[in-house]
Amino acid sequence: MPATDISVEDKLRALYDLQIIDRRIDEIRALRGELPLEVEDLENEVAGLETRMEKVNHEIADLQVDINEKQLLIKECNDKIAKYQKDQEQVRNNREFEAIAKEIEYQELEIQLAEKRIREFSAQIDAKQEINAKSQERLEERKNHLGHKRAELDGILQETQREEQLLEQKSIDTKASIEERLVAAYDRIRKNTKNGLAVVSIERGASAGSYFVIPPQRQMELAQRKKIMIDEHSGRILVDPTLAAEQEEKMQTLINSWLK
Repeated sequence: MPATDISVEDKLRALYDLQIIDRRIDEIRALRGELPLEVEDLENEVAGLETRMEKVNHEIADLQVDINEKQLLIKECNDKIAKYQKDQEQVRNNREFEAIAKEIEYQELEIQLAEKRIREFSAQIDAKQEINAKSQERLEERKNHLGHKRAELDGILQETQREEQLLEQKSIDTKASIEERLVAAYDRIRKNTKNGLAVVSIERGASAGSYFVIPPQRQMELAQRKKIMIDEHSGRILVDPTLAAEQEEKMQTLINSWLK
């Protein structure tokens, strides 16, 4: 636990140091922006396209098996027709001739039906191959786009990952040096602000990011650094401009030294 006799000014400096660190972490993450989500979406789209194409290829393979079976059936029918035609030459009466003729007719109908099925299966294969050709174009385009996005993300990560990890640890270490109630308040304020700023200085008579002027009396009290003051309009913790400038310079030097 931090020492209980730490001054208000030291508490304010520690809080502002923490804000500077967390602000830099936010900037790094903002630099990545939506890239991680874009990469994930593209990866999912590529995987989906590959899965659909694989499914269609299986369907084409099954249709080709059906075609092969029908072609085999046609060959068997033609073999039977040839045998029946030879048998017709040896018949002894019209009844036998007509019986064989009916068998030949049946085999011819089987051939016609098989040929019809082959045409249908071939048309389905053509349609599925056209679908896959379009999917392949889309897949190549998405893979190319994914490659660029991954390279962009990897470049940003390579430049900032070490700094982000280091700052995250420094943020944890800095929080450990601050009273728990102040850390809890800081975290709560950060969570409730769009820009993540919980500790701000006065700029042109108002708290940073606010248009509400702080009365001169309160500005004087703030400059004395005798108590933790909250901006009544934004709910943020206030520090005076001089303290803020000192800590900005100090922390920039420290961060640069950490990254060496």
